[in-house]
Amino acid sequence: MSRLSQRPDRPIVGETHPHESAVGHVTGSALYTDDLDRRLVGVLHAYPVQSTQAHAKILKVGIDGAYRVPGVVRVITASDIPGVNDQGAKRDEPMLPVDEIMFYGQPVVWVLGEDLEAAKAGAAAVEVDYEPLDSLITLQDAIAAQSFHGIQPVIDKGDSQAAIRDAAQVFEGEFEFSGQEHFYLETQNSLAMVDEIGQVMIHSSTQHPTETQDIVSHILGIPAHRVTVQVLRMGGAFGGKEMQSHGYAAVAALGALLTGRPVRVRLDRTVDITMTGKRHGFHASWKIGFDDEGKIVGLDATLTADGGWSLDLSEPVLTRALCHIDNAYWIPNIRVHGRVAKCHKTSQTAFRGFGGPQGMLVMEDILGRVAPQLGMSARELRRRNFYVQGQDTPYYQPVRHPERMEAAWQQLLDGAEIERREAEIARFNGSHEHAKRALALTPVKFGISFNLTAFNQAGALVLVYKDGSVLVNHGGTEMGQGLHTKILQVAATTLGVPLDSVRIAPTRTDKVPNTSATAASSGSDLNGGAVKDACEQIRERLAEVAAVKLGVPAHEIRFIRGTVSSLSGRESIGWNELVHAAYFQRVQLSAAGFYRTEGLHWDLDIMKGEPFKYFAYGAAASEVEVSRFDGSYTLRRVDVVHDVGDSLSPLIDLGQIEGGFVQGTGWLTLEDLRWDTSDRPTRGRLATQSASTYKIPSLSEMPEVFNVSLLDKAHEEGAVYGSKAVGEPPLMLSLSVREALRQAIAGFAEPGTSVCLASPATPEAVFWAVQAAREHSALISGRSS
Repeated sequence: MSRLSQRPDRPIVGETHPHESAVGHVTGSALYTDDLDRRLVGVLHAYPVQSTQAHAKILKVGIDGAYRVPGVVRVITASDIPGVNDQGAKRDEPMLPVDEIMFYGQPVVWVLGEDLEAAKAGAAAVEVDYEPLDSLITLQDAIAAQSFHGIQPVIDKGDSQAAIRDAAQVFEGEFEFSGQEHFYLETQNSLAMVDEIGQVMIHSSTQHPTETQDIVSHILGIPAHRVTVQVLRMGGAFGGKEMQSHGYAAVAALGALLTGRPVRVRLDRTVDITMTGKRHGFHASWKIGFDDEGKIVGLDATLTADGGWSLDLSEPVLTRALCHIDNAYWIPNIRVHGRVAKCHKTSQTAFRGFGGPQGMLVMEDILGRVAPQLGMSARELRRRNFYVQGQDTPYYQPVRHPERMEAAWQQLLDGAEIERREAEIARFNGSHEHAKRALALTPVKFGISFNLTAFNQAGALVLVYKDGSVLVNHGGTEMGQGLHTKILQVAATTLGVPLDSVRIAPTRTDKVPNTSATAASSGSDLNGGAVKDACEQIRERLAEVAAVKLGVPAHEIRFIRGTVSSLSGRESIGWNELVHAAYFQRVQLSAAGFYRTEGLHWDLDIMKGEPFKYFAYGAAASEVEVSRFDGSYTLRRVDVVHDVGDSLSPLIDLGQIEGGFVQGTGWLTLEDLRWDTSDRPTRGRLATQSASTYKIPSLSEMPEVFNVSLLDKAHEEGAVYGSKAVGEPPLMLSLSVREALRQAIAGFAEPGTSVCLASPATPEAVFWAVQAAREHSALISGRSS
């Protein structure tokens, strides 16, 4: 067993502990970025002037009216930017436009006021003259116009054309599905100030403090060491603060530099929704072949991501979608072409799963549609195509531990009593004409690591004070997901101290430099590895001190929950006493830790390699009931078995599984982004820009019964204390809800009916799918008679 994954005696990892900020969350005492300005004097508030055109030339920006509004201090325009006017990942995203508007709601200028109301009034007084230009709003518009940007990667393995040509059965189709609004509780938020030596201090709600630092430094035209970014915590992020938070931090920093006063940027909900990117919607066209046993022999597909106006993270999102179109299934011959559509909409960005859900949705939609035509249950079709030992992915990475997919599936079949319930559902459907139930199972195989190999590294700084207390600095950010809780447990386990001896410091770029984003489900793997490394350095130094005191060799020293003892346990000393002695012996009591994920290699040009450290597996069974009259439905029961390795913190992991599943269900069934596609002056305007028009899951959408189990015997060798990532993979378990809806709709039609279902599968979409299925059955019956 590797040193990284081996657990000591009586570890604190694996125990159930509440979230480290749980009390603060429920009492309101936990502080967020927007709470910090109350402690400062003279804070200015920023508010944007948003474009009222989807695509236009800027003819004139009149700011004089804003300065006549009482309380307005400064209007920030593109000409005020001292460095590079760009806030994007690909240098294609001006922080403020110079002469061209690219989406409805784009910030044209920012107004700084003594209070928020003054800033809003000042923004309303700014006059912008436009010359409207042609705009592409829908994904279909962009495809028809051949409007693409960025790379066009291709996965190519075997001979898909020949395999499909020779297949026993061949199917083809198209599928377009929507994106998703992050709808984090805390909107985009930054607070910046400049000290007497020109140091820019930024408090930001960002998942990527180092990239915030980088982008602010080049916008301001100053070196990175003059910019410090701190993240106390975030009120949710889900990928929406991986890239898109940087521009708002830069606005606050530039405002502070121009005025010499602290500047606060906090978007209200409508401004946030209309200015920030979403999960990418996709269009897929596909052709697939099966042999006589229902096994996939070949797939040919094109995936087009709706990227919006700039690239942002669309390229890696697309490549991850291509790498996950196989989901848990072996496809021996495959060719998938990817491209990013350029539209005049918000620049779409990272969202939990980062393209993986989109790729997997395409495959699950295909299997759900063709199973009836193959004459077998979708459950059997899925299981029949699972990876087995010795097979590799479309990008040639060997699939390690594929037996865990089978184990999760079987654990789900047994624990959720699938066969008994399927018989009950059949009896219900036979006696109910206007309501149908269905139960669907879907698998998850999700790769863990960043697409960009360089991001798979992390640093940490661990400080042990003379009284034995421990302060941990690491590069990960806390957004409610429980990363800090897991890091506390890792540090306490590695040092062998009680959990309450350890505290996590706010994430800061001047404590841990060059951090990667807290994203790709890698927060615990990377930062846990770095913290463990730092703690081991300190523990080894202390072991030498303890060895002399206890009269035993250093390799026999054990650190367990505040007691340092020999291997036999006959000699011991308290942790605090040992630390005190080490200080007076001038032993270093701090350490910088580092971790890099080994074994990764990836060639983006040919889409081949091993980009993932391991795969997380899972399986879900969802039962629904659908009404024929209006398409309304109830999620009756959900059962989940998920692979988290040896859990670092089971309560945290259960919360992530439940939350990810519900968020995925929202994407697939409720959350319906709508842009104005008319030729009216409001063309390109996002119509679903508030909680009244954009429906996210609430308690009423929760399943009546929700059972979550962790996969048994799932130790992951080579990962921190044998654990696995849990942030993103559970979201894809929600595909079972959509597939259950499809099967329930089919219950209103003749056996063997293939159901096409829109995504999101709103009640309206389900109603029309029921109508189409019934009409198809009537047509078939008419031909038969």
